[in-house]
This record gives sequence, structure tokens and C-alpha cells, in this order.
Amino acid sequence: MSAGGGNKAIIAALAANLSIAVAKFVAFLITTSSSMLAESIHSVADSGNQLLLLVGGKKAERRRTREHPFGYGRERYFYAFVVAVVLFTVGALFSLYEGWHKISDPHPVETPIVAFGVLIFAIVAEGFSFRTAIKESNPLRGKQSWMQFIRRSKSPELPVIVLEDFGALVGLVLALAGVTMAVITGNGVWDGIGTMGIGVLLAIIAAILAAETKSLLIGESAGPEVERRICAALEETPEVSRVIHMRTLHLGPEEILVAAKIAVDHDDTAAMVARGIDEAEQRIRAAVPQARVIYLEPDLDRAAAGGSSAPAGDPSLSRP
Repeated sequence: MSAGGGNKAIIAALAANLSIAVAKFVAFLITTSSSMLAESIHSVADSGNQLLLLVGGKKAERRRTREHPFGYGRERYFYAFVVAVVLFTVGALFSLYEGWHKISDPHPVETPIVAFGVLIFAIVAEGFSFRTAIKESNPLRGKQSWMQFIRRSKSPELPVIVLEDFGALVGLVLALAGVTMAVITGNGVWDGIGTMGIGVLLAIIAAILAAETKSLLIGESAGPEVERRICAALEETPEVSRVIHMRTLHLGPEEILVAAKIAVDHDDTAAMVARGIDEAEQRIRAAVPQARVIYLEPDLDRAAAGGSSAPAGDPSLSRP
């Protein structure tokens, strides 16, 4: 993901959520609607989340140190995980509590015209933010479905913003439905039901974000297509007979570690092997520019010599 594209979507979402949060709080003070209060807290949480994503992106740019020899690329994954935690604790739990409180002690919505006006404004603003996130995500998404994009993306910012904006739009519709039913029926319980719906929605989105960012934090390999390109680059090197096995790991969204055991001919001299490794690294970087850290271990091609061809380590993780 280009940092510019991700930052553009984050800034658009931040601007939208800050303006919406102010409008919703004013509307809550006037209408005393619990749906408006839940949506206000939702917008504040989203604004904080966008700030966290910007902080994570900035921290990830730091140079590697002795204590962190592979750099700080995973800072972006950590802050995306914090976003999921904030969305659940601040957004979902507060909305569920407020909804239950309103259902237990209902009261009518005061000055509903203000609530309707603010909700319509919020839908327009969130729609603009959502459109920006979609536009910035489409070049990276390609032919993948949105769920595939969210699950497979190694860059956390755009999937987070897409999910947050989608959740915000659905939450606004729930708030609008709750306030409308409360006004039509004169029963404030509907306002509480709308608030509970917002809480459930935020909890689901937070769970999805937490699961995906947890996987990135633990460490994910490069995608199958990327690994195929790396293997092809290695085996196109004259001094490399084949790839015995290979491991890849994302050190950050745009940085991949490659470790591979490669088979060389038993007649090759040390100088030939060293030259072959240098050329193989150049070919890998040309095929996959994100491959920044490469470790290649030469070994005899025992399969060609009639020996065992089983790779060292876990055979289930052999080259694709």
C-alpha cells in the first residue's frame, strides 16, 4: 500500500468524524436521545482510532536499531490492533450499556428535528469518507472481494478505515431508525433498541479487526503469488538447481524477509556459489521489491545425486 493513499483515507475519515462528533454531541444535549449519545461516542472513538493509525505509520518509519534489527514496520500492525480494542471497549460496550439503560428507563426524544438533521449530515459526511476509502482501496483490491481484501491485505490502514466507515454508515441508519420509531410511537424504548443495535454492530467489527490484525502481529508469510515469483527468480539463477524449501515473513506491510535453502551442484566452487547467491538476491529484489531482507543457504542437490530430496525442517512448509 502506498503510504500516501492510506494517509489520504485516514485524514478524510478523521475530518469527517471530528465534525460529526461535535454535531452529534450538540444534538444529544438538545434531544437527550441515547442513540445520538452512542453515535457521538462512536465518532469520538473513530477519531481517536484514525489518530492511532497515523501515529503507527509515523513510528513504523524509524530506522532499525540494535534492539530491533529488522526495524519497526510492525508498529502499524500493533496500532491497528489497538484500534480494534478501542472500538470494542469505548464504542461497543458503551453503546450496549447506554441502550440497556434507555430500554430500562425510556423517555421520549426531545426536539427530534435536530436529531434528524444531524443524522442526515453525518450520513453525508461519512459517505464522503467511505467513498474516499473505497477509491484508495480499489487499486490494491484488484479482483478480490471486499472480504478477501480485508483478510489478505498486509497493510492494515485501508481495511480498518473501510470497516470503520461501513460500520459508521450502518450505525447511523440504525440510529435514524431508532429515533424515527421513538418519535412515531412515542415510546423511547425504540431509541434504546437502536442504541443496542449500534453496540452489537461495533462489537462485530471490532472482533473482525482484532482477528485480522492479531494474525499480522504474530507474523504472516507473503502471499502465494509473491512466493511463486520469489521461487521463480531463484530457479532462474544458473547456479541454483532448485529451491529445497523457503520461508517468508512480513516484517511490515512493505517489507518481506526471505529465507531459503537452495540446491547447488556439488562441483561448484565456493566462488561460483557466492556469485550465484549474489545474482539470486538481485533477481528476487527485481521480481519482488518488497523483499528487503534475504538469507540464502546453499546445500548440495542430493536429489540430483540420487539421495534423499526431503527438505530440512518442516516438510509441510516446502516451497509452493
